[in-house]
Amino acid sequence: MSNLDTHPVPKPCGGREDVLAAPVRELLSPRRVPLGESTEVRRLLPNLGRRMIGAWAFVDHYGPDDIADEPGMQVPPHPHMGLQTVSWLHEGEVLHRDSLGSLQTIRPRELGLMTSGRAISHSEESPRPHARYLHGAQLWVALPDEARHVAAHFEHHADLPHVTAPGLDATVVLGTLDTATSPGTTYSPLVGADLALREGTEADLPLNPDFEYGVLAMSGELSVDGVPVTPGSMLYLGCGRTSLPLRAVSDAGAMLLGGEPFAERLLMWWNFVGRTQQEIERAREDWMTSDRFGEVHGYDGARLPAPALPPVPLKPRGRER
Repeated sequence: MSNLDTHPVPKPCGGREDVLAAPVRELLSPRRVPLGESTEVRRLLPNLGRRMIGAWAFVDHYGPDDIADEPGMQVPPHPHMGLQTVSWLHEGEVLHRDSLGSLQTIRPRELGLMTSGRAISHSEESPRPHARYLHGAQLWVALPDEARHVAAHFEHHADLPHVTAPGLDATVVLGTLDTATSPGTTYSPLVGADLALREGTEADLPLNPDFEYGVLAMSGELSVDGVPVTPGSMLYLGCGRTSLPLRAVSDAGAMLLGGEPFAERLLMWWNFVGRTQQEIERAREDWMTSDRFGEVHGYDGARLPAPALPPVPLKPRGRER
């Protein structure tokens, strides 16, 4: 999963200054961004005014796209540092390759989790042949300082726990929801869950009042705490909630993202999460000139070159708007 923007803007992320210890209802609209040859994503995080939700620092929603006569997702080899990538599908398949030698096809409602640590590179592509439709989300989790130099590794979990209620099935992607815990490795208190609701369902989802939350609408008509949330948009909910009212006007799908507000100040540029300009500059230089990020074997095409750094100094900041 990559940020393919050829002129990426440094994103100030982290810090607790802008986290109210109370519920809010802030509807986030996406920015449309091309990804690869035939995929367009709706970018929800970082958003103008909202940089993170817990440790979740990057959220793209794409599809459902009819790719029957298209190459589908084609993201060349590219580097990552200081983060975890989360691949989550509702339809279609994505073939993951990385510089560790991992080769894994990720299918709907299976977790593809890559921890970059100090350095890794990977590619993502629709298999050949591939299913007609492609629909999913791509997400990043920022690693806290004590974990951001861990050894890179990749996890694939096809069997994930569920939390159920009448008309509601919640798959726990990362972290813990209610009494169910995902097998995916986490490095900070957070939760990610896929919500499937049947038409007419009204449910209250249990939440941790110390976490801040957001709900990404994936499909159908859904009301979250009384606010209609259309597919491709996200409702930021703040902290201080013990439960979340949900109502499905039609069959609906969504993702619940939450976590303890991320205390550290981060610098996110291109596909790197760091703390200083020197770290980002070194990572870019290493991707272009050294073997620090390794090599992805088997992808049919050249790897992605790093864009030029901006002419102004990069500066890590907090979460202020």
